Amino acid sequence: MPKPMIRAALALSAVALVPATTASMAAVDSTTWRELDQFLAVFERVRADYVEKVDDEALIKGAIDGMLSSLDPHSSYLDARDFENMRTQTDGAYGGLGLTVSMEDGAVKVITPTEDTPAYKAGIKAGDYITHLDGTLIYGGTLDEAVDQMRGKPGTAIKLTIVRPGRDKPFDVTLTREIIELKPVKWEVKNRVGIININSFSRTTAESVRAAIVGIEKSLGGKPAGYVVDLRSNPGGLLDQAVEVSDVFLERGEVVSQRGRQKGDIERFYARPGDMAKGLPIVVLVDSGSASAAEIVAGAIQDHHRGVVMGERSFGKGSVQTLLPLTDTTALRLTTARYYTPSGRSVQEGGIEPDIQVPQLSDPDYKTRPRFREADLKRHLINEAKVDNSVLEEDAKDDPRFKMTAEELKKKGVEDFQLTYAIDSITRLAKPLTVAASRPTGKR
Repeated sequence: MPKPMIRAALALSAVALVPATTASMAAVDSTTWRELDQFLAVFERVRADYVEKVDDEALIKGAIDGMLSSLDPHSSYLDARDFENMRTQTDGAYGGLGLTVSMEDGAVKVITPTEDTPAYKAGIKAGDYITHLDGTLIYGGTLDEAVDQMRGKPGTAIKLTIVRPGRDKPFDVTLTREIIELKPVKWEVKNRVGIININSFSRTTAESVRAAIVGIEKSLGGKPAGYVVDLRSNPGGLLDQAVEVSDVFLERGEVVSQRGRQKGDIERFYARPGDMAKGLPIVVLVDSGSASAAEIVAGAIQDHHRGVVMGERSFGKGSVQTLLPLTDTTALRLTTARYYTPSGRSVQEGGIEPDIQVPQLSDPDYKTRPRFREADLKRHLINEAKVDNSVLEEDAKDDPRFKMTAEELKKKGVEDFQLTYAIDSITRLAKPLTVAASRPTGKR
């Protein structure tokens, strides 16, 4: 936790021990105690009169979960099990399908499939709803129960029933569980362009990005024509890793700032001198699944005119969650600040608009499949600044491939249109790579 937040937490604890000295404070305290008395009365009545005996720990956890769910979609209580799951996501490996899911109105909703996992290979997409597991309805159950069923021994099969918005009927997909190795970064070279695919921002992401640049240069025996930084379907992760990854490509300057409840509660993060990419052209790919830490990187590169952002508007999660330990095995994941790009833009709700809109034309469902973003989540934080993140007009659609169908593109060997367009833009060194310099600057 950043030191200012630790100091703030200690200060709040100290205030709670100070006796009330004014009538207004006394009134607030009195109202609060009446509400707590009511809570305890309900707690005791449930314990005494509910039709079945209930566990005190389960009741209290339910009360805490209810309190936090009234705030925003990203604040939550982590019990021992949740705490271990979070550590697994950032450090380890597990047997499962490779899905990040959430609960929405009693249904399990896919946030994103992890690349190169059974779910990804089977074509499960962000926004899909999972209604049955092995033919059994899971609607109305808990998210933990659904996750437990989807995880399991590698090599075992499970059938998922999927409801996809835009399709008339549900469909079944049978997947075989695998060891899900959480590799945050992959790289490859195509047409002398280095492609760095960042899947998540875990504790080793920045180190892996630096290693990818070294590996690309070694494989080519020199500098590449440029780099594609692929942040599509990246749900985010650790803030410090987003800052370090941005620093890899920036010579200097602010990367991101986070601002808390009070006007003076601002913390800024800066790049250190030295651009590891040596000023070579950069294209950043984003889509509706690019969130949080991924948006920090895209926004920093865009605002510093260091590269061009291509693809589709990002998810729009512009809030910071701080992990506040409660015990050795439990913690509070609490939204404590909003973050802003170097030019002062908030991406909350609106997301990062690409400099060049490039739809994923190689996806046959791209026109009918709805995109789900932060603004679609209940109780999401409102972007009070109402910043205009509108996209710049760009004549990219003169490319005849924009008029092709997914099937026509596939016949021409184009499996991933967005990536192909990004690679071609770097190799041409033509107009698309000059668009970023025309973006407006300054605080907004």
